[in-house]
Amino acid sequence: MAHAYTPGLKVTDQAVLRKQRRLPILGDVLVKVGDQVKPYTVVARTSLPGDPQTLNAANILSLLAGEVRSAMKVKEGDKVSAGDIIGLSSSLFGVVKRKLVSPCDGTVERISDVSGQVTLREPPTPLEVTAYVSGKVIEVLPKEGVIVEAEGAYIQGIFGVGGERYGGIRLRAKAPDKPLLASDLDADCQGAIVVGGSLITGEAIEKAAKLGVYALVAGGIIDTDLVKYLGYDIGVAITGHEDVPTTLMVTEGFGPMRMADRTFELFKTLDGLEASITGATQIRAGVMRPEIIVSGYRPPQRHIEAQVTEGLVPGTPIRLIREPYFGRLGVVVELPPELQVIETEAHVRILKAKLTGGEVVTVPRANVEIIEG
Repeated sequence: MAHAYTPGLKVTDQAVLRKQRRLPILGDVLVKVGDQVKPYTVVARTSLPGDPQTLNAANILSLLAGEVRSAMKVKEGDKVSAGDIIGLSSSLFGVVKRKLVSPCDGTVERISDVSGQVTLREPPTPLEVTAYVSGKVIEVLPKEGVIVEAEGAYIQGIFGVGGERYGGIRLRAKAPDKPLLASDLDADCQGAIVVGGSLITGEAIEKAAKLGVYALVAGGIIDTDLVKYLGYDIGVAITGHEDVPTTLMVTEGFGPMRMADRTFELFKTLDGLEASITGATQIRAGVMRPEIIVSGYRPPQRHIEAQVTEGLVPGTPIRLIREPYFGRLGVVVELPPELQVIETEAHVRILKAKLTGGEVVTVPRANVEIIEG
């Protein structure tokens, strides 16, 4: 129990990352172990089966189920086009003719002698998986995908929406407590990852979508602006698959929230460099955070040393993740070993933290997360 805490977000100028790039169904892997790849390199490819279209041929042709096959002008496995006549019947000595017309392009998958139904399968949809980051293929998963190893700067966010993007970082905030405004965006931001300070404003989101900005990053976002952008209220399921033009990532939480100083300082050194970003977030089992990766980045001077995480110790930078101090930053100043009773009457381990601004507060250890470096 001595190290009970919520795992924190990583912010580091040098990390070794391994990204698994996997197809949803079996397909072909296009690279081999040792290959150097770029974010846009296609590493695996497959085809998703098309949707089925079921026609009640017996009813349309006014036939018994067992008579449908003999009235068909195509057989199972044949390709058809939308508008093709694929079945024909007649009655009253040929006076009344009935046609079965294909509603789509596709393939005849099944003609049922039991139900009298005909199933067409629409054309498959090609699907490609890219490397996402610049790095080296260190493992091939046969018919599924690869694992790519990359080294560089790595920044995790606390929440995001939108899929994977790749573009240059443009830092447009002069300080970590400055919001990202619509006026901060211009033509130079097209196809870029634009970074602000304390807040992604609703006006900035609207302008970014029109300009073709790939992603926006800042400390916080107003929940109503997020709902307006998505068109619906976000749930607790995984994000990252939203059909939105601009990926969003926040590093601290909801509302105007000053970006952590070490995060902002790292963005200053990364300004102008190419980066990969995803807004994919999952807060339940299998936690997944939005992230920015600058592959191949080498800091001019190593200011964040690699180290083994020892858990919470005095001096550890933290973020509080529960009210009434949600989103506040600080450092641990004391870790009393004995259990203490809190308002809920639970016996928990607590810590004392000095918040930005000098205030010292006492909170349960489970109410904080380490800001990792």
